[in-house]
Amino acid sequence: MRTALVLGTGLIGTSAALALVQRGVTVHLADHDPEQARTAAALGAGTDTAPDGPVDLAVVAVPPAHVPAVLADAMRRETARGYIDVASVKGGPRRDLEALGLDLTRYLGTHPMSGREKSGPLAASADLFEGRPWVLTPTRDTDTEVLNLALELVSFCRAVPVVMDADAHDRAVALVSHMPQLVSSMVAARLEHAEEAAVRLCGQGIRDVTRIAASDPRMWIDILSANPGPVADLLSDVAADLDEAVRALRALQSSDEAKRREGSSTVESLLRRGNAGRVRVPGKHGSAPRSYEVVAVLIDDQPGQLARIFADAGAAGINIEDVRIEHATGQQAGLVQLMVEPQAVPVLSAALRDRGWALRQ
Repeated sequence: MRTALVLGTGLIGTSAALALVQRGVTVHLADHDPEQARTAAALGAGTDTAPDGPVDLAVVAVPPAHVPAVLADAMRRETARGYIDVASVKGGPRRDLEALGLDLTRYLGTHPMSGREKSGPLAASADLFEGRPWVLTPTRDTDTEVLNLALELVSFCRAVPVVMDADAHDRAVALVSHMPQLVSSMVAARLEHAEEAAVRLCGQGIRDVTRIAASDPRMWIDILSANPGPVADLLSDVAADLDEAVRALRALQSSDEAKRREGSSTVESLLRRGNAGRVRVPGKHGSAPRSYEVVAVLIDDQPGQLARIFADAGAAGINIEDVRIEHATGQQAGLVQLMVEPQAVPVLSAALRDRGWALRQ
């Protein structure tokens, strides 16, 4: 791949363009908002001038509802040898393109499973896709050259290619992305008019659950409008679980001992089902999840604190598998939770104490 055209210079399009530029590809940028394309160009993602002729690959990075129209226009103008889109829904756009009577041998639907709560070119990064799955949905009609160009793009972005059927992909992202977005937003919505005294008690748990609720609503309306059926089916199942949980919790208020036992059993079953589902979430580097122990360290909110902790852990020969920070409400301090292999806990704890760190249980 020597040349590419990125149509849509938001977070995903600009990030892909930055990665391609780093690999020496000449990238042309276009957007319905010329100012956004100029911003992406100023960030080093390519040029906002039109190519002189057909490029090797056109990357359509617009919301799902606009993919068919943008792709159809690009293909009719023969802007590239191959065409892909990076929208988060795959089945619907392909059927819309088929209805337009286009030659789809040169088209491949793809979806990089990466993103951020922020959108737009200023949020873009060349390493956004590194180590992340990038779904490819070829059919028997997909031209081999187009598939190779898509694989080259995935390689340049240092992502991991995953081949799936388009409709299977849509059901999968409904489960792992679209439905969780709505549930997170619903939980966060409970905080909007909550008493200030209650909100001040927010800890890491509520921060984790509501993190993605900060996402752009306009972007999510586009996504959910393109995949409503699978998401509605999943929410219906969640609603059934919620109804069961409500009945069980009401039973726990009963004066009838048998009802309380039944309610407790139902709640426990729900929590254990959650345990079983959580275990299936891939762990570090996509491997099977592993059980780590936590070493919690109290730190001041000052420059260099994290660097010192990591350096001291490294000096003790301990690999930090993961890290989380829980901030203390209203204080310039917090807890750094270092996730390590169970056998590393005593060694790391002793080393950190020797270096003056205050550990917490």
